[in-house]
Parts: sequence; C-alpha cells; structure tokens
Amino acid sequence: MSKVEEFEELRPLLFSIAYRILGSVGEAEDAVQDTWLRFDASTTRVDSPKGFLSATVTRIAIDVLRSARVRREEYVGPWFPEPLLSDPYEDPQRAAELADSVSMASLLLLERLSPLERSVFVLREVFAFGFDEVASAVGRSEAACRQLLVRARRHMRAGRPRFEVDGQERRELAARFFTALSEGDVDGLRSLLAADVTLVGDGGGKAPQPARAVAGAENVARLLASVQPLLARIDVTFEEHEINGRPGAIFLDRNARVLQVLALDVVDGRIQTLRLVTNPEKLDHLGPVGDAWAVNEELRRQRAAGRGDRSAPGRG
Repeated sequence: MSKVEEFEELRPLLFSIAYRILGSVGEAEDAVQDTWLRFDASTTRVDSPKGFLSATVTRIAIDVLRSARVRREEYVGPWFPEPLLSDPYEDPQRAAELADSVSMASLLLLERLSPLERSVFVLREVFAFGFDEVASAVGRSEAACRQLLVRARRHMRAGRPRFEVDGQERRELAARFFTALSEGDVDGLRSLLAADVTLVGDGGGKAPQPARAVAGAENVARLLASVQPLLARIDVTFEEHEINGRPGAIFLDRNARVLQVLALDVVDGRIQTLRLVTNPEKLDHLGPVGDAWAVNEELRRQRAAGRGDRSAPGRG
C-alpha cells in the first residue's frame, strides 16, 4: 500500500480526533493536511502508520488549541463548536462513545479541560487507544497520562446531565418540536421544553444573535412562535438535520444560503438547551452563507409593519 493509500484510509480517524480536540471543522481539516505533509516528507518507513499519524495529528491539534484558547478568550459572546453534520469515522463497536463525544454539550465540556487532558480523554475514552499509544501521542509518561485521564473524567462527569434519552426518543421529540415551530404553536413548543430551558446564540459579533440568553419555557416558546412566522414570510426555511449527532436544523434564506444552525440538547425527555450558531465563519463549510444582517433587517420591518397594522383605525 502506498503512502497516499495509507493516509487516505486513516483520514476519517485523523479528522475525528482533531475535531474533538479543536471543536473546529476548518482547524481540524488544516491539522489533517499538516499531518499529511509531515508523513509525506518523512524518509523512514514507519511500523504503524495509524500510530504515527494519530500521534502527529494529536500534537498538531494540541499546539493549535493552545493558541486558539487565547483567541477564544477575546471572542464576542458565547463560543460554540463549529456544527458538524456527519462524523466521517465509523466504528460499530464504539458507536455510542463516538456519537456522544461529538455532541455540542460534550464538546463544550471538553473546553473546560486543559489541552493535554482533552487529548488524553479523546484518544483513550473515545477511540480506545492504549496508554502506550496515548503517551507517545502527547509526549508524556503512561503514569502521567493515567492521572490526566482521571482528572478529565472527573470534570466530564461533573458536567453531564443525570438523565439522557435514547436516540429514537430524541428524534421523536425533535419532530414534534419542529412541527410546532413551523406552526407557531406556543403551547406545543412549551410542552416540549424543560422549565429551565435556555436559548443562546453564537454570532461572534459577525452576525445577529440574542443579546443575552433567553431562559424559561414560556419565554423561549413565545419567542420562537413569534419569530418563525415572520421568517416564513420572507422565505426563510429550515431543514431538519442531525447536528453533531443530535437533532437540529439548518436555516436557509430564499436563495438556499445558510443563515444559521440550530442544535437541540435533550435531557430527561425535554429540550434543555437550544444553541444557535450564526457566525458566518462557522457555517461556510456547510455551503454558501447568506447575509444574516439583511434578513434581520427584513424581520425588523415585518415587526414594524405588524405593529402598524394593529394600531391602524378600524383594525382588530
């Protein structure tokens, strides 16, 4: 097998490792490309291409993450991972771990870990690498990696909800949610939301987003039910789609350009968190990106027109 064939066979795994460490599709793709360049430039034949390439992409991702953390400290508003529609790496024996580890909620928990803790957790817990392989990848002893994993597990357990639901229940709940959303059904939406639900957006200062998180089932339901009919009037549509292994949707303008992604976090049979990603830099891997500011201005005009209609003599 040639170097190119060896690399292409392992590319899905390398991307999946890098994405979980970085939370960024673009940065993960760059890390995989840099890994190829180092592999191609090496003059000695490696005994284990998987071990060499996995270690290389991990080290690159750790370096990128360290510099990215500085930028994220200056990020405008909440920071969310870049939406991932499908994970290219498949392993039936670890399907549950793979799906859980790529969810928005899990990636945000991983953000709490140090780069080394995060990398050790990803390699060991998600991809089941041996401690010898993990140690080689992160440049630490096996004993040190075991300690890093203990701390990482502790942080991850502390942040996880007590009651998860299975995939089928999530899908059924999401179907009811999106039906209620399309109909502007306040009661239907409210019945599917946790009492302490929050809706929060990541625009990065580059797209419209809620000024602050919207909290509470009543507030979130009324906001969604009031906005969606206005979006429909200006030909904004949504397509239900799995986002990071969880229910969600992609919103498109009248020219089928991406405006935002909505990801649902379901806990104990109710929607606990709604995350909107509107930052165009986090959406361009999904396709052409629309002008969210222009759509926001159209919404403003729709609201103003509605208020004018209600206040006109003889109306209502």
